[in-house]
Amino acid sequence: MGYGLIEDRDEELRMLDCGILTASSHMPLAERLHELYLGLMKLVDHYQPHEMAVEDPFVAQNARSALAIGRAQAIAMLAAANSGIPAYTYPPARVKQVVADYGGSQKEQVQQMVRIQLGLTQIPQPSDAADALAIAICHFRERQLAKLIAKGE
Repeated sequence: MGYGLIEDRDEELRMLDCGILTASSHMPLAERLHELYLGLMKLVDHYQPHEMAVEDPFVAQNARSALAIGRAQAIAMLAAANSGIPAYTYPPARVKQVVADYGGSQKEQVQQMVRIQLGLTQIPQPSDAADALAIAICHFRERQLAKLIAKGE
């Protein structure tokens, strides 16, 4: 499970941390999910985020992958709820649209835009971490847009 934490400094985005949480595939599913949950709770306790953004599962080609993503999404939302943090979900096409300006962007294009928007010299690795940062950027941009719309009303 990838994670990415960003902060806003005077409308400039900055990466705080990114990486992946793993659990051994030899463990029973319930124990793997528990390991992921505990890892997320450590991150929440350390960084104390104000909000959490999670990717919606994409089912088109691989139902098994969608199920795994759905489980990870549920774990993330549970961690957010248990910490009193609002959680927001975004479909992959929306993340691509907001981050790379095209909902059909290739993964590499989105990763390059993550690198550029966060002022990084390299694309964050592994790719799941870069994906998580893209979701965080999408959420930040969506919140900015909502604030602008609210001011205009």
